[in-house]
Amino acid sequence: MPDPIEITPRISIDSSELEETFVRSAGPGGQNVNKVSSAVQLRFDLMNSPNIPEPMKRRVAVLAGRKLTKQGVLVITANSHRDQPMNRADAQERLVALLKEGAVAPKFRVATRPTLASKKRRLEGKSIRSVTKTMRRDIPDGD
Repeated sequence: MPDPIEITPRISIDSSELEETFVRSAGPGGQNVNKVSSAVQLRFDLMNSPNIPEPMKRRVAVLAGRKLTKQGVLVITANSHRDQPMNRADAQERLVALLKEGAVAPKFRVATRPTLASKKRRLEGKSIRSVTKTMRRDIPDGD
């Protein structure tokens, strides 16, 4: 049985959920590009994965953007390296990074009010600045 891929200490995905397709790369490789399928298309069915909680699925779907198909399959293409194993590792790292980012729930901001003392300090600073600017003005002649 393949090893699970750990996302967080509580969440991991089974490597059998990943589907890899090897295609010809448009990246570096010279004449070799036309002969060898070194690019990797990694597919992960996000919406039907039993190991990922629903709130995380929604966050990852937003983060994925155009990488997510209408069926809810996450497609990551890696073709930055010349050899297949490095592209495979790169695609898996990018998938794990995306899932880790989606695993973190955003912290909600609690609205606070400024204190009375801070309001007074702000207004005092404004009045001092106003006096400074007033002193810089030309005084019109009384002629």
